[in-house]
Amino acid sequence: MEKILIEHNPAPAKLEVMGVFDWPIWTKEASTFPWTYDSREICYILEGEVTVTPEGDAPVVLQEGDLVIFPKGMRCTWEIHRDIRKHYDFT
Repeated sequence: MEKILIEHNPAPAKLEVMGVFDWPIWTKEASTFPWTYDSREICYILEGEVTVTPEGDAPVVLQEGDLVIFPKGMRCTWEIHRDIRKHYDFT
């Protein structure tokens, strides 16, 4: 199974080239829930903090300024510590 890929504080030029700021925004209050990725997702965390624990793997903490890739087919649990706000794109 592929792992979550994280780039902390990517260059603004990279985000612009990727078109990140044209992607939709998703928000969610502090909560815990299971999730399965039906598609590959790329997201950029605008606000908040979350621990994502992939099934059978170590927890990963994501926060403001992280550019993240979640692999298709990954099952995980999201534990949002501070309300999350992110740009996202399914590929």
